[in-house]
Amino acid sequence: MKKRYLIGGVIVVTFLAIGGYSFLNSSIEYATISKAENSGRKVQVTGKVVREMDSQYDMKANTFTFFIRDEENRVAKVVLTGAKPNNFEIATSVVAKGRYKDGCFHASDVLTKCPSKYEGEPAEKHTGGQQKTSL
Repeated sequence: MKKRYLIGGVIVVTFLAIGGYSFLNSSIEYATISKAENSGRKVQVTGKVVREMDSQYDMKANTFTFFIRDEENRVAKVVLTGAKPNNFEIATSVVAKGRYKDGCFHASDVLTKCPSKYEGEPAEKHTGGQQKTSL
């Protein structure tokens, strides 16, 4: 009977250890470019795409390269393993998950944030810039 409790306890402790390890490795914090440079850990960096700097896809290496500007106005080169993300051309900002190494941010995943199709148009567009009055 005691042997059964011992084996059950070992199994429970093992699963708790695996669960804790998985949880700690899955939590990815948001960081600025400078914090990503210094941390060496996997982080999420949010920024606006710098349209003035070229983005390109390298078919041989299967990498997409572009530049982002974070909230501190720092610019970083982002190298994404894989193809260009959907809606990249119309994205207002991006969230890149990865690590900063070798002078650029190596992303494993990039999420694009696009303008909402549900946002209303400004009032001036509806009325042509003139106030309508009814008598």
